[in-house]
Amino acid sequence: MVSKPFHIQFNAEFSNSLSKALIENHCCGRYMAGFGNIRKGRREAVDNLAFTEGGDCPRCGGESQPSTMNGYLSCVACQHEWKDPNHVDSSGPIEIPTYHQDRAKIEEFRKEVESGGLAGVLGVDSNLSDEQQASLARLEDKWMSGMKGHYNTATEERKPLMISFDDDDNIVSTEVAALTIVANGFDGGEEIRLEYPGKGTEFYCFNVSDPHGWRRGASSQDTARSIANVINNNSNLVYANIEGARISFELRSEDLKPESLVLFVDDPGGTDIVAEKNGVVLDARNLQDFEDYRSIVELVLEDGIISPSEDQLLWSMRQQLGIDDVYHVQMVLEMFGEDTLKECTSCGSMARLYPEYAAWYCQPCEEWC
Repeated sequence: MVSKPFHIQFNAEFSNSLSKALIENHCCGRYMAGFGNIRKGRREAVDNLAFTEGGDCPRCGGESQPSTMNGYLSCVACQHEWKDPNHVDSSGPIEIPTYHQDRAKIEEFRKEVESGGLAGVLGVDSNLSDEQQASLARLEDKWMSGMKGHYNTATEERKPLMISFDDDDNIVSTEVAALTIVANGFDGGEEIRLEYPGKGTEFYCFNVSDPHGWRRGASSQDTARSIANVINNNSNLVYANIEGARISFELRSEDLKPESLVLFVDDPGGTDIVAEKNGVVLDARNLQDFEDYRSIVELVLEDGIISPSEDQLLWSMRQQLGIDDVYHVQMVLEMFGEDTLKECTSCGSMARLYPEYAAWYCQPCEEWC
């Protein structure tokens, strides 16, 4: 059975009405919902991609302009980039710098400084004292070799070394204290303390499982590098710089006073690590007589305050030399008077000295220190 086509017949009046409605909707942009915007986008795309005769761009024929890439051009209209046919590569082989070239440049710079207004600055003249020569050697080593301490660049912004001069234009060292690894035979219990009155104490021990602990390396230099790395990552008081097996400290802030910084090393076994400040070795086993103890007391009380670590250091030295506490207090009174304070180990307050009792008393804790 063959199906016949299906026809719908409209009368003339209905046909005229339908044609009129379609024409009105088409003229008003309402021929079909949403089709007007599609046609508009197509027309804009055609206009954007239209090729202009006589232009430079191979895509749209627009004008060209220099590109950010060397040897390329960019279109002003469509930002298309293509290789510049007229570009000539002028780059030649790269010369690898040699030792002789660096030496010649340094010599040229020295001659320019000597002949200009900066002659004599930073030791260009040869008429320098031994102290000035030593200071310049340290300065050159820090400038040329850079910051040797290891620190976390993601968490801290490290400033370069601050250079200061005295009244005679001599360079003043920024080192406030130092550690030296004299032996690499750590057997446990070694501890380094950095202390500042009113700011607390930082503890760094020989313990790889401690976040503030350091490890023993294959050599003294490796151990010093581990200690400097831990201190630079955690300390709020100092920066650590490595010079072989020696660790040099400088203050992080100009608000901190060098005389108030305390460096203490607790080395219960053999002498593996030694602390020094102002050229004085802070080790009880290094003392010989009362004069050595007196020099340590002068160094400790330079800021007029005895911190807990300094108190422990002086106590161990008195035990080594057989000095009693009464003689110690008399020495303090003779050198610095009754205004000498001691930081309380319990609350951190400053305890006053009572000469009649040969001891310090903390008022908040109501205890003798």
